Amino acid sequence: MLSRKILRRIAWSTGAFAALLAISAIALWQFDRIYPPPLDSQSATSAEVLDRDGQLLRAFATPDGYWRLATSLDKVDRNFVDMLVAYEDKRFWNHPGIDLLAIGRAALQLVTNGRIVSGGSTLSMQLARLIEPRDSRSVASKVKQVLRALQIERRLTKREILERYLTLAPYGGNLEGVRAASLAYFGKEPARLTVSESALLVALPQLPEKRRPDRNALIAQAARDRVLQRMVSAGRLSEREAARAAVDPVPDLRRPLPALAAHAAYSALKRIEPGKPLQLTVKKSVQAGLEAVARDAAKRLGPKLSVAMVMADSRTGEILGEVGSADFFNAGRSGWIDMTRVLRSPGSTLKPFIYGLAFEQGMVAQETMIEDSPADFGGYRPKNFDMGYQGDVTIRQALQLSLNVPAVRVLDGVGPARLLARFRQAGVNPTLPINEAPGLAIGLGGVGISLRDLVQLYTGLANGGKVHALRDGTEATPVDNTAATILDDQAAWQIADILRGVKPPQGALPRGIAYKTGTSYGYRDAWSVGFDGRYVLGVWVGCADASAVPGLSGYVSAAPILFEGFVRSGLPAMPLPSRPAGVFSPKREELPVTLVRFGPASDGRSVAGPSEPAPRIVFPPDGARVDLAPATAQATPLVLKLQGGRAPFRWLANGRPLAGVDRTRTATWLPDGAGYSTLTVIDAAGRAASVKVFVE
Repeated sequence: MLSRKILRRIAWSTGAFAALLAISAIALWQFDRIYPPPLDSQSATSAEVLDRDGQLLRAFATPDGYWRLATSLDKVDRNFVDMLVAYEDKRFWNHPGIDLLAIGRAALQLVTNGRIVSGGSTLSMQLARLIEPRDSRSVASKVKQVLRALQIERRLTKREILERYLTLAPYGGNLEGVRAASLAYFGKEPARLTVSESALLVALPQLPEKRRPDRNALIAQAARDRVLQRMVSAGRLSEREAARAAVDPVPDLRRPLPALAAHAAYSALKRIEPGKPLQLTVKKSVQAGLEAVARDAAKRLGPKLSVAMVMADSRTGEILGEVGSADFFNAGRSGWIDMTRVLRSPGSTLKPFIYGLAFEQGMVAQETMIEDSPADFGGYRPKNFDMGYQGDVTIRQALQLSLNVPAVRVLDGVGPARLLARFRQAGVNPTLPINEAPGLAIGLGGVGISLRDLVQLYTGLANGGKVHALRDGTEATPVDNTAATILDDQAAWQIADILRGVKPPQGALPRGIAYKTGTSYGYRDAWSVGFDGRYVLGVWVGCADASAVPGLSGYVSAAPILFEGFVRSGLPAMPLPSRPAGVFSPKREELPVTLVRFGPASDGRSVAGPSEPAPRIVFPPDGARVDLAPATAQATPLVLKLQGGRAPFRWLANGRPLAGVDRTRTATWLPDGAGYSTLTVIDAAGRAASVKVFVE
């Protein structure tokens, strides 16, 4: 039986031990409270710009000069993660931050071998060292690291610990984190790594500088092979798998990280929040293709010329690719200037919308004749690009050949103010010269407009006349995506049908697009804008300082880039819009008398020449709601009335001519159904007036 003295000693020892534990627990609690791990102040990650699918377009080095990309465990190859845990910390998922078995094994190996054979650090301890680098390898530093690991485990889940480790682990040079390393050494994200690639990435953080594959390929290969053998010993790989992986060469160079969409990325850099990548509407494959086209074209064109491109989805307004210049860092081309947003003269690229308004108002048909000859419009005397004249041509030929005088004749008929109003309705505000009212020079480029705005207008031609505001994801405020009307669907189809017949540039691959070119006054800007049934691509070529370039033209300089851009964008070819119901497109011999010729011939006057006032529909008024009985034999037709104009008059309902030609200013119309209808009257001088009514 134990004596009282022994029992007292046991009791005292037990109490002392309990007291020591309590004091230690209190000390640890105080340490944890007073000195929390600096998790919130961990090193900043690189700002990232992603494409519409989440692929990396461009990253920016951190303020301290590192490529440090935030890493999510879901986007890292699972086999790599398993290999990392098996190699570095096989009881990671179970221990509280320190692995006593591993520490004991390391201590025993140190005693028996006289040197460190394997470390006892867990991934949690390594993370503690990464977020709070130690000054020395002293015992005190190691103890602090252990305490930090315990603190980290209390605050983060195992998954979060792994993600932070994979973000901060060193991989040589200024590469930190598995994503930066995978992109630099393998040219891909770490979502799908081979066995060989995984083994190399596991081996690098232990001695990142010594094992850098781009500088010490043999040392890196030996380290990778040791990881492979360890995986065989751990039962994670078979001998055959390890042997196959060991045959793969290690990369001997460091690739640059993705660097696409420079102008969009830099413009949004200030708004990118740490750890929250900015996602653009751009598609990476489209962006890469367009940048390659612009770069190659600029080399062919000359050392000072630059190329800008914008490709958009006409159905949504989303920009799929945008190139502000051929080379962002090229000082000779002023590459840092985003030429997609700079106001320049659009040349002839606005002509389709002039003719579109004429089609919409029933003033012309594709086979309507118009005169291309010298003309004086109140002192304004436009000339064609080649200084020659074609005489009588059809509206179709006039637009396809981009003749200047016919375009001005038609603009004089539809009115420059109406054209600008329609642009503004579609969300585009061209800039006029200071203190000048809208004039006929608009039709030949006498206005300032950006490439982005021009592409926005052309999306209406590919989308049945409906325009969505362009956006790329860099906007500081949300963009109103409500569709606006640039032309009605029938007029938009007429223009697309004409432009699809424009001859492609020499050597261009067939694509099935409709397109228009333009050259500004003085050979300063060359343009080409084209579209298929969904996608619109605009191209600008010129000097950023607006200097003249002899020989520069839309057809020769920009159109080949347009066709190549469509091909190398990788987007599927979409058929052009189909003919809408009710489109009036007669042959020449079927034209009504008022559509045979636009305006008076051979007198050099504009369409506004007749002394009579232009026709104006006085009944029904524009926007009226008309209550009629169903279209039966007993239904009462609606009486149409107009004022002004020169007889005879031709009436059209929804683009279809009504029977007969009226010499009086009244006519009748029997609607064929409920809904919106457009009524148009054209006089003998080719002037037109239109109203929209709703039939109930």
